[in-house]
Amino acid sequence: MKGMTIIVKKTTQLIAGLVFLYGIYIILHGHLTPGGGFAGGVIVAGSFILLILAYGSDILHLVREETGTTLYENLAVLIALLLALSGLLAAGVFFVNWMPKGVPGELASAGTLPLYNIFIGIEVAASILSIFLALVIFKEEISK
Repeated sequence: MKGMTIIVKKTTQLIAGLVFLYGIYIILHGHLTPGGGFAGGVIVAGSFILLILAYGSDILHLVREETGTTLYENLAVLIALLLALSGLLAAGVFFVNWMPKGVPGELASAGTLPLYNIFIGIEVAASILSIFLALVIFKEEISK
């Protein structure tokens, strides 16, 4: 897949960073406002997909591999599971919010919930980006 025109590329350079930062904002403020790990992860993946669409997949040198999902997906899920197990060790209940809650309305006011949002956001972003890249690779192999 070839890239698009210079106008699209320059506009994408300006917008992709803002979209990425907005996704991070949604992830970090998920316990205070609507959103969270899933919604923010989709937005973060969207920023990378926007860059791939504008610049083309040729610069990535994509190859088809049958070895499973990405390292980031696996690590994010493993860390979220370890956080859930830490609740079992700390308070005797799986997935319990055992960290201090803080002042309501503050960014660090929800104990372990922001940590869950962060790692779920990483997992969702990596998964959606993996699915998109698999579709791009499939399309390129069909067109050859």
